[in-house]
Amino acid sequence: MKGVITVTVGLVLGVAIGAGAMFWLSPGATSASAQGEGEPQPLYWVAPMDPNYRRDQPGKSPMGMDLIPVYEEGQSGGPDEGPGTISISPEVVNNLGVRTAQVSEQPMTVDIRTVGYVQYDQDQIVHLHPRVEGWVEKIYVQAAGEAVEKGQPLYELYSPELVNAQEELVFALSRGDRRLSQAAESRLRSLNVSDRTIARLKSERRSRQTVTFYAPASGVVDDFTLREGLFIKPGMTLMSIGGLDEVWVEAEVFERQAALVSTGLPVTMTLDYLPGEEWEGTVDYVYPTLDPKTRTLRVRMRFPNPEGALKPNMFAAVAIHAGSDEPVLSIPREALIPGFRSDRAVLALGDGHFKSVNVRTGQRSEDRIEVLEGLSAGEEVVTSAQFLLDSESSKTSDFRRMHVAEESGEAGEPATRVWVEATIHSVSDDGATVNVEHPPIPEWNWPAMRMDLPLYEFADASGIEPGSRGHIEIEKLEAGGYQIRDLYADDASAPMDHSGHNMEGMNHSGMDHSSMGEGSMDHSTMNHDAMNHEGMNQGGMDHSGMDHGAMDHSTMDHSSMGHDSMSGQGKEAP
Repeated sequence: MKGVITVTVGLVLGVAIGAGAMFWLSPGATSASAQGEGEPQPLYWVAPMDPNYRRDQPGKSPMGMDLIPVYEEGQSGGPDEGPGTISISPEVVNNLGVRTAQVSEQPMTVDIRTVGYVQYDQDQIVHLHPRVEGWVEKIYVQAAGEAVEKGQPLYELYSPELVNAQEELVFALSRGDRRLSQAAESRLRSLNVSDRTIARLKSERRSRQTVTFYAPASGVVDDFTLREGLFIKPGMTLMSIGGLDEVWVEAEVFERQAALVSTGLPVTMTLDYLPGEEWEGTVDYVYPTLDPKTRTLRVRMRFPNPEGALKPNMFAAVAIHAGSDEPVLSIPREALIPGFRSDRAVLALGDGHFKSVNVRTGQRSEDRIEVLEGLSAGEEVVTSAQFLLDSESSKTSDFRRMHVAEESGEAGEPATRVWVEATIHSVSDDGATVNVEHPPIPEWNWPAMRMDLPLYEFADASGIEPGSRGHIEIEKLEAGGYQIRDLYADDASAPMDHSGHNMEGMNHSGMDHSSMGEGSMDHSTMNHDAMNHEGMNQGGMDHSGMDHGAMDHSTMDHSSMGHDSMSGQGKEAP
């Protein structure tokens, strides 16, 4: 019996502990505990993907995601970072998969990736041109691309001028005239006759009808135009011989990257026809001018080619490794949110608090981006799900972080930009002037006033309705005068359209219908099928003088009208 009692008690305790654990892990329980004494109260809940979707209690968005609580500024319990700071519960942060990284100072290598073409080393290439007229009697090289060695015979040429030059040397040798012999030898050398041919002529003392020409260097034949029987003249290009022990690669870099390229930088090259192979080289020369059509800068690089794998006119992928060993402030590339006017990053302030700030960036490597302004070393930035956080933070952020010194004023200088709440009365037809009414501005000693201000050319006021409440950023111009730099209307003050809205929680407590006359109101075709008055508060509605004499409800359809929760004590929606 005692054993049965013990088992029963254990089961009861186990169920109680399990229920307590489920209650602790439940998001609803967490939200309820968060609303205890001393805890900030959420104003409303919004969908992570649609800030315009609001509810007065936790739940799910139309996409099935948990709603995010929104707190009043200064009551979220986090650090005071000014407008734009948002607070998200830990379970939502976990569901969104928010990851962060630290803003750090470290050396950053910038890889400039471009394409190039393999070429002969122009310092080693040799062009062959005839210096006399004549006919090609025989060729020893058949086509371009053929490899030749230095001293190898290339072609034989018959030229009357060469025959006469040989006869002059033979005549001088037979006379024993040393000066005449030296002059004859110099003439043959000037006609590009080789020392081998001159030595044979001196030993045999007999001229030949054809003269053989030899390769002046080892390499590969290119620009080959020789054919047997071809009549050639001085100035014609017979062929070129280029060495392949070392090759050039010429590439082009964009104008914005030109300042990063300098002579001596290491280069890595890959080719499609040899996947997995890499060649290491250096920047040999940076050309002094840009191409006026492509706006690119030509760069020449050298690569050793002992095995001859690199062949002229090959297409290559090149990476020039620029940068310095000096540490620079940088963030991961995925943390940057690029924008049309400025780039942004989302700061992680801790305890579920985030804020979107403007940043000015510099050079970019494969995985990091240099930060010139807007962030400090040691801060945390969001690297995933930052677009959702930025969307919510941007609605109220003043984006002053990057210009704190300028806008807050240093050494007693007044601020140049100020955000204020205002009523936007009207916008001119051309969109260039806005009529606003604002409260006092202590930074400039301005009293409350209503005035016309010009609108910044890139600011957009097309979606703002006359009479909207919102925020404006007034900028003091260096040339004198003021302008509205940016503006937006608050969602709560935007003109209300009830065409398809849910009126759940509408408060009519102070509505007075005492003198409303509905004598001629015709509801004959009014359809209330989808009208939802659930939670409507009409506690203070006065119908004492309402005239329903001529109201026609003959065809009014109330089939789906929900009045289940209508009461005089209905609460107001936040």
